[in-house]
Amino acid sequence: MRSPSTWSPRRTCRDGRGSATLATMKVVVIGCGRVGSTCALTLHAEGWDVCAVDEKEEALQRLGDDWTGDFIVGHGMDADVLRRAGVENADAVIVATDGDNTNLVVAQVVQRRFGVANVVVRVLDPARAAFYDTLGLRTICPTSRAATALTDEVRSFAGATA
Repeated sequence: MRSPSTWSPRRTCRDGRGSATLATMKVVVIGCGRVGSTCALTLHAEGWDVCAVDEKEEALQRLGDDWTGDFIVGHGMDADVLRRAGVENADAVIVATDGDNTNLVVAQVVQRRFGVANVVVRVLDPARAAFYDTLGLRTICPTSRAATALTDEVRSFAGATA
C-alpha cells in the first residue's frame, strides 16, 4: 500500500494525438453516513474528484460547510442517480450505505453494468462478506476487523501481564 504522502490521485491520460496529461481521479461514494462521509472527506482532501450520493439531503451536513465536491440526493440503486453522480467515468466507487443488501446490489450493478473495476463495498455480515469476496467483490467487513482487533488487544495485554 502506498503512503498518502507519496501517492497522487492523478492518472496519465493520452489525447488523440498521443500527448500525455494528468487527470484527477474520480470517486463516487454511495452512502454519506459516518463511514461514507469520512471516505469522501479524506479522498477530497487528497485531491480526488469526489461525488457523494445519499437518499437524505441532510447527509450533506456531514461533509461540512466548506465541501466543494459534488453531492447527489438519490438512491444508489437508481441507475439515473448513478449516472448523474458520474459513475460511468469513475475510477473508483465506494459503497457504504447502512444496509448490506443495498450495498451488495449497488456494488454489483456498478461493477457489471457500468464496468467500474475498482469497487469497494462495506458488508457488516462476515459470512456474506466472505461469500461475495469469492465472487469478485472487494468487501470490507468492519465486524470482522473489529473482532480481530479486539481479540488481538486482549491477547497482547494478557501476554504482557503473564
